[in-house]
Amino acid sequence: MQIDNNKLSGRRTGEFLLNNAVIIMMLVAAAAVSIMRPNFISQYNIKNLISNTSARFIIALGVSGCLITKGTDLSAGRLVGLAACLSATFMQRLDYTSKVYPDMGEPPIIWVFLGVVAVCMVFGLLNGLVVSKLNVPPFIATLGMQTIVYGICLVYTGAQPIGGLRKDYTNISSGSLFGFQFLPYLGIIALLLGLIMWFVYNKTPHGKHMYAIGGNENSAEVAGINTTATKIIIYTTAACLYGIAGFLYGAKSGGASVNLGMGYELEAIAGCTIGGVSTNGGVGRISGMLVGVLVFELLKIAMQFMGVPSDYTYIVQGLVIIMAVSLDIRKYVAKK
Repeated sequence: MQIDNNKLSGRRTGEFLLNNAVIIMMLVAAAAVSIMRPNFISQYNIKNLISNTSARFIIALGVSGCLITKGTDLSAGRLVGLAACLSATFMQRLDYTSKVYPDMGEPPIIWVFLGVVAVCMVFGLLNGLVVSKLNVPPFIATLGMQTIVYGICLVYTGAQPIGGLRKDYTNISSGSLFGFQFLPYLGIIALLLGLIMWFVYNKTPHGKHMYAIGGNENSAEVAGINTTATKIIIYTTAACLYGIAGFLYGAKSGGASVNLGMGYELEAIAGCTIGGVSTNGGVGRISGMLVGVLVFELLKIAMQFMGVPSDYTYIVQGLVIIMAVSLDIRKYVAKK
């Protein structure tokens, strides 16, 4: 009996190491950097890590629903960029000489926020309709939308950077609760959105339908689930989250340009996959996504701190994405 227990324990340990291999390797790498560079664990780096993770986590929340239903959303990054550009144009100071709308006053932040999110949701709705009604593969549908959104952003901004933002807008990213540096507003917003999405995924019929579609869409339809409506809601909700992220990124960056958000969808997919969201659908937890995004950002900061050229960081990030997806596929095959 003792032998059987030892075998079972060893098997569980092996499964744990396999399921979290990428996370473990990146944490080991970060630990090595902190040993070689003691000032790596500093207040500034920790605040920077929290801020970067928070913004990326919001995007990952949007992408996750698409992945769980065996889809994807390649338009995420460009929608974030569009939202940032729209926010920036309406949140410029009155005295800024290059103001996009010189005759416009200072609109309330809440109205700009709601307007930007609404615009992004229209694109998300279109994504959902094309995927669910026209049965276009999500990869192709959202790739096309990615290009459309980028083109619209180029036309809208004239490919010019947008600056001169109001202080009350940029304070959203630079400020912190009670002045405590480890409680930035970005982190609190991301945490609240994470809790809301956790409730939606785990405590609502929509969440159950989403996982059912990811597990077996045909069986979900037989069970009476409206797969079309569910997918439309998923892609629209995702775009809503991209709009929020873009609004926050505009404040965080102190400006915006058409290149803001480029490639963010790939990092979000990587964070989700590292955190246990299966590309084969039907599996994924909010807590896992947060951990995945956190360790991915930790790796990037560690490489920057070690002076690794940005060209090489892209290579490492690409290898991490391939490794995470490969391990996910291996787990899926093993279960079958």
